Amino acid sequence: MSDTQYSKIISDGLWTNNAAFVQLLGLCPLLAVSNTVINGLGLGLATTLTLVASNIMVSMIRHWVRPEIRIPVFVLIIASTVTIIELTMNAWFHELYLILGIFIPLIVTNCSIIARAEAFASKNTIPAALVDGLFMGLGFTAVLVLLGAMREAIGFGTLFQQAHLMFGEAAREMTITLFENYRGYLLAILPPGAFIGLGLLIAVKNIIDKKQASREKSLAAEPVKATS
Repeated sequence: MSDTQYSKIISDGLWTNNAAFVQLLGLCPLLAVSNTVINGLGLGLATTLTLVASNIMVSMIRHWVRPEIRIPVFVLIIASTVTIIELTMNAWFHELYLILGIFIPLIVTNCSIIARAEAFASKNTIPAALVDGLFMGLGFTAVLVLLGAMREAIGFGTLFQQAHLMFGEAAREMTITLFENYRGYLLAILPPGAFIGLGLLIAVKNIIDKKQASREKSLAAEPVKATS
């Protein structure tokens, strides 16, 4: 696979075909736990690890799995991966695990993961599947963190609160207070606030894409004008 093809995989995962912004997959955990940066980061990294591991394993066995049973096999691989991640989080990040709750095992049902296994990993080499899983996961994580930052800033007036749940006791100093004596804004940390925040982020992405397309169209038209 060429560098150009890898570049396309990366751009698709981070922007062009972002699971949350474009495909609108995995919205249940996205909207439910993205009320702080740390919560979003924790779930995003767990999802990314699942994508990478499941993509690699699906790519490894793609020549030996019969088409009739491929979906059950893929689900079994994803479920096993999520179980390992869930037990690891329970052991090493127990408080964060309790906060994220049911949404860790629900990664198994995330449509974006089974979609990448079926549409990409089962048809491509291990390196390509690894890159696809990594950047699809990072794109999803970026949306979780960005939405979490918006909701935390508006809802609590802080950033990186409870960072110690992921980075240890020394990370308590990471909390940034944006507004002193801030009473909070409840809508931002409730599910309706998540819908509104995600809608605004999607609108911003669409505006950027539209401006980029217009710029490319103008650049493509310039040689024609010069020739005429």
